[in-house]
Amino acid sequence: MWFKNTRAFRLSTPFALSPEALGEKLEQRAFEPCAKSQALSIGWVAPLGDGSEALAHGAGGRLLIKLKREEKLLPSTVVREQLEEKVAVIESAQARKVYRKERLTLKDEIVQDCLPRAFSRSSAVYAYIDTRTNWVFVDAASAARAEELLNLLRECIGTFPVILPQVNNAPSATMTGWLAHHNLPDDFALGEECELRELGEEGGVVRCRGVDLLSEEVETHLNAGKQVARLALFWDERVKLVLAEDLCLRRLKFSEELMKENEEIPEADNAARLDADFALMSDAVSELQDRVIAIFGGEAE
Repeated sequence: MWFKNTRAFRLSTPFALSPEALGEKLEQRAFEPCAKSQALSIGWVAPLGDGSEALAHGAGGRLLIKLKREEKLLPSTVVREQLEEKVAVIESAQARKVYRKERLTLKDEIVQDCLPRAFSRSSAVYAYIDTRTNWVFVDAASAARAEELLNLLRECIGTFPVILPQVNNAPSATMTGWLAHHNLPDDFALGEECELRELGEEGGVVRCRGVDLLSEEVETHLNAGKQVARLALFWDERVKLVLAEDLCLRRLKFSEELMKENEEIPEADNAARLDADFALMSDAVSELQDRVIAIFGGEAE
């Protein structure tokens, strides 16, 4: 339930569906396990776990959803070895060359034959829609995983116009200035990790971990023209994070004090605990997102 990453998207139009109406629309793509010959299956599951059937959970104007992904694992080496064996047999028996189109057909046949015996791997991505502020937050470090969730959501509800937030001050230049001039915003403290990049597509990358980010070592890289691409921060003594230049909030770690606020709710009451944790977590994430936008000069018009 506690997000590990956050990718934020701005809704172009207000979201009007209630939790019940959204849940009904998500039913058309409810998750089903992979069939024997199916390599991938994605679909919606109850965000509050097995004790709930609702595919959308509402709390305080925020709608929580969860996308489950199951994929069959086929080692490429196994497929490649079987393909080469089949090709060798055909070329030897028929005294002819097996060309690309036929090789692809043979490969597909091998994959379909192996899928029923392949192991499965499952993962899930949470997201919530804040109807009060018109933000969408996806718990995904990967942009591709976030888009997968958004695309399936569009498929279910017909339209879901979102855009990546644009800010007035370039995040990379701003974060570089924080390190160069030792002047972070008051409610942020430096962590011990950053990623520095040279300008240009072919520029080198320097990753600093477990170091004083105000040290001469880091200053030398900044003086050489490198810019901050990622920066470890601690916000308001509540959330540790790595802030990226694309405004993705990575490796979120909420403080113990914050996470203990719902300790009085018994863990046996799983749904109530998840609901309370969601309210607590989403309050913190939404407030943090507002601060991130503000420290980069606000949203661009």
